[in-house]
Amino acid sequence: MAELAVAEHSAEGQTVQEYIQHHLSYLTYGKHVDGHWGIAHTPEEAAEMGFWAVHVDTLGWSVFIGAAFLLFFRYVGKRATADTPGGIQNFVESIFEFVDARVGEGFNYKNPLIGPLALTIFVWVLLMNTMDLVPVDWITGLATLVGEHVFGLEHMSFKIVPTTDVNITMGMSISIFALILYYSIKRKGLGGFLSELAFHPFGKWMLPFNLIIEVPTLFAKPISLGLRLFGNLYAGELLFLLIASLLGAYQLPAYFIWAVFHLLVIPLQAFVFMMLTIVYLNAAHETAEH
Repeated sequence: MAELAVAEHSAEGQTVQEYIQHHLSYLTYGKHVDGHWGIAHTPEEAAEMGFWAVHVDTLGWSVFIGAAFLLFFRYVGKRATADTPGGIQNFVESIFEFVDARVGEGFNYKNPLIGPLALTIFVWVLLMNTMDLVPVDWITGLATLVGEHVFGLEHMSFKIVPTTDVNITMGMSISIFALILYYSIKRKGLGGFLSELAFHPFGKWMLPFNLIIEVPTLFAKPISLGLRLFGNLYAGELLFLLIASLLGAYQLPAYFIWAVFHLLVIPLQAFVFMMLTIVYLNAAHETAEH
């Protein structure tokens, strides 16, 4: 679920547009036009900060969620027993087995990195997506109070769903793309990698056409990987905001219907991101002999 109280933001004198804009804005830290560094007070100030601005809220939540997941799995692993496994251990092991089976199905080579990478991606993205079910007005309201009384920021923006920030999703996909390039060159050599781009699929006599096909296909991988995750979660959050701001007393039934559907979207997008990563890295390991 998402934002719960229309009366709350109506009482503050916000229009629907202002309410949605506020909830889709980020807590941004960067360099102001006058040269000093600090928190942006308005979306306009955030836009003026340019490329090197940092979304403190989504970056902080993604790091916090990732660290919590790693510490939890480490805690369970340290206390795991073969004789009398508890419910938590069985739950964690079921996730391991699920991811391991997917890696076994989609990856045909030996690489000790792929399994842990796939597990990290699946659980991390799943948890970040699940934050979309938290009533955002609760945390946003608390952040607004803290921002106003501690930092002097009125109506402070604060988002808690990292995967609704294209910087987070594209940062993850670019990291995967770097691994694709690394293993492609490592397995095939730089010459083999470049020849694959230049001579496939139509042979060396069609080199310009091969490049027209292969180069965009290569760069489409990280773009589609990051934008697919961002678009699905951003659209879900936006619909929650529209329900909260437009339906008034009828918002709870609509919330429930959309939340039930969203329960399918959240794990599905984590699964798709993981599977595409496995498939892309498997293709990076393929050589001409295969």
